[in-house]
Amino acid sequence: MIDKKRVIFEQIKADIVQNNICPDLAREATNLVMGDGNIDADIVFIGEAPGKKEDITGLPFMGAAGKFLNEMLATVKMDRSDVYITNIVKYRPPNNRDPKTSEKEAFWPYLVRQLEVIQPKVVVTLGRHSMEYFLPDQKIGDIHGKPSQIQFGSTKMIIVPLYHPAAALYNGGLRATLIEDFNKLSKIINIQKNKKENI
Repeated sequence: MIDKKRVIFEQIKADIVQNNICPDLAREATNLVMGDGNIDADIVFIGEAPGKKEDITGLPFMGAAGKFLNEMLATVKMDRSDVYITNIVKYRPPNNRDPKTSEKEAFWPYLVRQLEVIQPKVVVTLGRHSMEYFLPDQKIGDIHGKPSQIQFGSTKMIIVPLYHPAAALYNGGLRATLIEDFNKLSKIINIQKNKKENI
């Protein structure tokens, strides 16, 4: 099954290139950053767009924010091989600017395809850019760390919005909040696993 999923993921990547998604970004980028981790994971983390280190390595969350994410995963006895990590936008925006609405809209169908393949129990959005696509008209300050169930295609999915690790690096208060919210994740994931096992 995982081999089949890998083939589909390669096709999604090929389609992004073939369909010339966000050509202005592609022209400046070193790598198309699809994601990293377990494509059979119960939990998927979604950020906004690659930064400089991500663009060089072709992997998401490889800079300071990624290091912080790794540390938080370790606190709940997980690492990157247990989860899948990606972004809505798969090319680095120039000078690490925020991704534009048009760029997020262009990449959204490919993220949807990734999620349809992985079929995670829980999706964790990192920052408002990915949160707003799953929980529109919500403010991250009001709902961070709180699970919400949404209908996603033919399946129901639990969404847990968190602050972006990059924001927490520069704000001590946010850092404490993010760590606290992160510690709730393993409990949320276990609840979803138990529900599925009891069906």
